Amino acid sequence: MRSPRRASSGRRSRSPITGGRTPRSAARRRADLADCPSNCMLQLTREIKRNHELIWALALKDLQIRYKRSALGFLWSLLNPLLMMVILTIVFSTLMRFSVKDYAVFLLSALLPWTFFSQGLSYAVESIVANAELLKKVAVCRSVFPMAAVLSNLINFLLSLIPLALVLLVLRFPFLLAWVYVPVPLLGLILFTMGCGFFCAAANVFFRDVSHIVQIVLSAWFYFSPVIYSLDLIPKRFRFLFEMNPLAYILNGFRLAIYYGELPSLASAILSVAGGILAMMAGYY
Repeated sequence: MRSPRRASSGRRSRSPITGGRTPRSAARRRADLADCPSNCMLQLTREIKRNHELIWALALKDLQIRYKRSALGFLWSLLNPLLMMVILTIVFSTLMRFSVKDYAVFLLSALLPWTFFSQGLSYAVESIVANAELLKKVAVCRSVFPMAAVLSNLINFLLSLIPLALVLLVLRFPFLLAWVYVPVPLLGLILFTMGCGFFCAAANVFFRDVSHIVQIVLSAWFYFSPVIYSLDLIPKRFRFLFEMNPLAYILNGFRLAIYYGELPSLASAILSVAGGILAMMAGYY
């Protein structure tokens, strides 16, 4: 005699990132990711390939909305880093008398990647909640929204390299061969930003206070990161605390290549990329 089927009770849970409806498939996916960390990268790669047109469209839409009805439009992506550079240079180089040659270049070499990280994370946190109406109408993987937010700010970052080039020309600072290393810390920075964006965007679905907490954390993180100063200025007994900051290795890679014209140690280069990969896998999982 057949036993009666058990009636399922309750609503099926959804993943805040993938938006999956089937508990069995979600459990199988988590088991696959736990079995092999590379599966996480493969799953993310498939989602990017499958939704690349949507990610690109959302990124362009985000940029259009951001600069809508603005007289200068995309020029703000060039003016913002320049204005910040002028203010910080006056404060730290003139008033506080930081003895750093060509402080404007020293500052921009780390300020531009930091701005990409802070803005990318800020927009990614709100990305899923801001597209709640779209999610109700269209079945789409929710991870595309944080990725689109990071992509739009990556475009801003690439545009902000124009003011950096102008500053180098004005100050007659040489374009160094070590610039070819810049894609390495940039890759680590993109992955790290995506990982933090995945995690915070999913948490913000359940706890709306996350977006406010992120802004406070970013304000403190800015001064904890070697943006306006060099780690050499930190006393050795406290330097290990700053070296625990994963962004320190990424920002140091940018500064070494752009300002000093040097390549970082192999360990530092590996840490900058490995930290980004670990953050991305943890946030996506």
